[in-house]
Amino acid sequence: MKRTKTPAILARKQPKQERSTQLVAAILEAAIRVLQAEGAQRFTMARVAERAGVSVGSLYQYFPNKESVLFQLQRQEWQATTRLLEKILTPSATPPLTRLRQAIRAFFQSEWDEAELRVALEDAAPLYRAAPEAQVHRKNASRFVESFVAELLPAASKKERVFAMDILKTTMSAIGKQISEGRTRAEVENFADVVGDMLANYFSAKIRAPQRR
Repeated sequence: MKRTKTPAILARKQPKQERSTQLVAAILEAAIRVLQAEGAQRFTMARVAERAGVSVGSLYQYFPNKESVLFQLQRQEWQATTRLLEKILTPSATPPLTRLRQAIRAFFQSEWDEAELRVALEDAAPLYRAAPEAQVHRKNASRFVESFVAELLPAASKKERVFAMDILKTTMSAIGKQISEGRTRAEVENFADVVGDMLANYFSAKIRAPQRR
């Protein structure tokens, strides 16, 4: 059985000077516009170069292919979301369940603010989803959630924590995706409050229940 070759998706080199940093930023901004206007299937390096006002050769100095450009856009989105949630969920004087509600509200608002780009990136995901770099990044991005669940359920077994983390991530992801389009900000905030209460009640019950090791 013939194996499909996984495309290289890492950038060829990182910009070091201000001029090259600005060039890469312009390329990625142009890539966003092309992706939103043309869709993933019509996304090409030539269209990105044209929108950015640079030569195709300039793109290939930094990105080996269109999958690499798309993955960089996705990685930026992942990193922004990770920083947002990690800042809220990191241990602090604020009670964990309060931080949970704050994180849900912030995540839903972020999903709503960036809905157009997120939908476009989701359509493009099959182009780079199987790449090892994408899998590693997803795994690393979930570590702080694991730490937060351990803080919430310090007496729980590993199996119970894994299940609780799955509940948290799946609920936030699925509902956040569903409400990111066709809703007002006020409606999104209402959803966040309800989901926040629901998950807080779930974790409160787990905290009160006898834990099995």
